[in-house]
Amino acid sequence: MTGRDDGGRRARLLLAGGGEAAGPRRPVELPRWWRELRADARERLGGRVGREWWCVPAGVLLAVLGASWIPLVAGFVAVPRVRRWLLRREKDRVRRARESAVVELCAAVAGELRAGWQPDRALLAVERADGAVVRGFGDEGAAVLAAARFGGDVPGALREAGRLPGAEGLRGVAACWQVAVEGGAGLAEGLDQVAGALRAERDQREDVRAQLAGPRSTALALALLPVCGLLLGSAMEADPVHVLLHTPAGLVCLAVGLALEAAGLAWAGRIVRTADGNGRSTAG
Repeated sequence: MTGRDDGGRRARLLLAGGGEAAGPRRPVELPRWWRELRADARERLGGRVGREWWCVPAGVLLAVLGASWIPLVAGFVAVPRVRRWLLRREKDRVRRARESAVVELCAAVAGELRAGWQPDRALLAVERADGAVVRGFGDEGAAVLAAARFGGDVPGALREAGRLPGAEGLRGVAACWQVAVEGGAGLAEGLDQVAGALRAERDQREDVRAQLAGPRSTALALALLPVCGLLLGSAMEADPVHVLLHTPAGLVCLAVGLALEAAGLAWAGRIVRTADGNGRSTAG
């Protein structure tokens, strides 16, 4: 599918005999007009349109099938809510990536210190070996590298980077760094302890998240039950969509059902967030 067919090419060359081996298949290319149209759309939109705008075509489709303007309005109303949900998921992903980067940074710097490097040079050696670990902290990570390279305040730069969500462990690294520089304590041992504490905290959060997977799945299944009811009613030729969108009693039922659905999801979400927050506070 990617155009790489080295194994097949080698087999054809070996088994071609006296004939000519067939060349590898070329990957299927999209039409030129489609590629130009896609590139022009990306340039014009400039990345402002995200996945949340798929709610609008879905609303248009449901509006056409149901011959009502209500799904279309619901599609537009869902855009900001879906955007907030996607942003929250992205922030959570970045936070977890930074947590892992802090643990990797502690382990790598401790290894370089045991190899005989001084603290500043050990940090720069880690950046040369795996720059993605430090670059994961953005401008704050660049400030830490600059302080280590030019003899600046490395603990202060680490504390500034520790203000980022998910990078709070860098405050512990800064404390160990400052004690090692001022008091002569072993920095490698301190970094190992910080890394061990962060790993334990991360494992506890993962355990809480795994335990919450069941309630999340149950809430999702209960939220999808009304959709299953609509599909079942349509299969029985009861036409529930027409009743909900084109009759006064159906509109009342739709409004009450949506309110109860939103309340149930909010309630389940609050229970999950409370349990997750308790797990975080215990780990902290």
